[in-house]
Amino acid sequence: MLKTVNIRCVNTGRTHKVPVGFTLEDFYDMIELDMPYGSTSAKVNNKVEGLHYTIFSDKDVEFLDVTSQSGLRTYVRSLFFVLYKAVSELYPAAGLQIDTPVANGYYCRLSNMEPLTEETVNRLRDKMQEIIDDKIPYHRVVARTEDAVRLFREHGLEDKALLLEGFGEIYTTYYTLGDTVDYFYGSLLVNTGQIHLFGLEAFADGLLLRLPDPKNPKQLQPMRHQPKMFSVFEEQHQWQNILGVSTVGELNALCQQGGAIDLINVSEALQEKKISALADRIASEPKRSVVLIAGPSSSGKTTFAKRLAVQLFACGKKPVSIELDNYFVDREKTPVDKEGNYDFEHIKAMNMRLLSKQMNALLHGEEVELPRYDFQSGKSLKSGTRLKLSPDNIVIFEGIHALNPMLTKDVPDENKFKIYASALTTIMLDHHNYIPTTDNRLLRRIVRDHKYRGCTAEQTIRQWPSVRAGEEKWIFPYQEEADVMVNTALLFELPALRRQAMRLLEQVPEHAPEYSEAYRLRKFLSYLCPIDIEPLPPTSLLREFLGGSTFKY
Repeated sequence: MLKTVNIRCVNTGRTHKVPVGFTLEDFYDMIELDMPYGSTSAKVNNKVEGLHYTIFSDKDVEFLDVTSQSGLRTYVRSLFFVLYKAVSELYPAAGLQIDTPVANGYYCRLSNMEPLTEETVNRLRDKMQEIIDDKIPYHRVVARTEDAVRLFREHGLEDKALLLEGFGEIYTTYYTLGDTVDYFYGSLLVNTGQIHLFGLEAFADGLLLRLPDPKNPKQLQPMRHQPKMFSVFEEQHQWQNILGVSTVGELNALCQQGGAIDLINVSEALQEKKISALADRIASEPKRSVVLIAGPSSSGKTTFAKRLAVQLFACGKKPVSIELDNYFVDREKTPVDKEGNYDFEHIKAMNMRLLSKQMNALLHGEEVELPRYDFQSGKSLKSGTRLKLSPDNIVIFEGIHALNPMLTKDVPDENKFKIYASALTTIMLDHHNYIPTTDNRLLRRIVRDHKYRGCTAEQTIRQWPSVRAGEEKWIFPYQEEADVMVNTALLFELPALRRQAMRLLEQVPEHAPEYSEAYRLRKFLSYLCPIDIEPLPPTSLLREFLGGSTFKY
């Protein structure tokens, strides 16, 4: 008699009898689930697995597609492998580096090649489509790590060999696509035929790999013009070249050889040099008496603003920091979202009229009484603090809406200096496995929320999609309007965050919906060798999250 197990499918809301040894792909076909774009992967007991996963016991299963973040990651990783296979077959001597998320795609570099021509791009695009049309299976191989390391070195993939050597596991998993081998730290599709849409075009001195829009997977994500963002990534790569660290394998090797303190000192010095140069620039433009600093959640903009103020003092200026949070409207006047909850991230949650009036008054030499927002009562009150600017004063406003033109539309542009600050992670696991910049910020927030707000990692992860939605609406559209874009990420920060973040992520229970994200972050962090945070200077931007800062928040 055929042995079966019980699979509770979240998509159907039913429990199904499934033969032991069925794969998730078999189960998906069996229940004839209607998913217009197909399934890329599935959550199995709240852990994301590929559809090759074999079922041997009772499970909870939720199938995912490209409209979900986890499902899209599986699709993107599989597309990366197709690009690598196309490059290795057409240009065997070339190296591929999947580099920077920009312009709603991924900027990719090809090394050991002459400057790219349109013909090269067309050949690669056609080869990728040929690989997709052939419906080549992605094979998952489990091997001893030492054998996998040897295999990758034989193929010239030293970055992957270094990563796995530092991982410390006896066995590892890698993938093959025909005779091409690669390593990815997450699930892949079953075969290349599941890739229904992609784009490839020349971009800067490399390629831009374009992806389906998760909101409408029948079309590519619209390109977003981001020259300032791209230039910041390029600057960060120059810093990495100075330090000789571009992948986690190289980072681990450096730290294991006793280079962590030098890495911390040089990284902090490079960041301080950037802030100092920015203060010099602001101080040299007397009309720019209002500095506006915006950035997404956990970008470190608060500490950045404080360090900029210190440097402005060193330039002979007298900076005055004004908290935008004190310009909230009374709570009953705050806009509400679709669920009827107060939307404190909405631009109309700010008293724009009062802010504009007071800023103009200050710029004209008048005295104003600053407001104070009482969060307990939800009321805007008078603070009793009066302010009048002298010629050497510079006003610093820091907040999520600081770059929104609606907030300061009545303030002359010649008086404003706009800064966008964000943690733009540029170090990679290896040359084919990028680290999302949002992961960096989420880990910062998990550690900070626990330390200062008493929140669990589960609570922070649960709130994150809402935070990200607010960023997409109110912050990211204005980032390219900044006069200067600043990267607040530090090369050593992921190893510095590892111990505290890992401990908090391990406390997320398996039954919680947030477990899949916590598990993914734990797996990613496990590749990193932790470093001691004691040598971090007390003014380090990371101290805002880890504790021990000399700044008051």
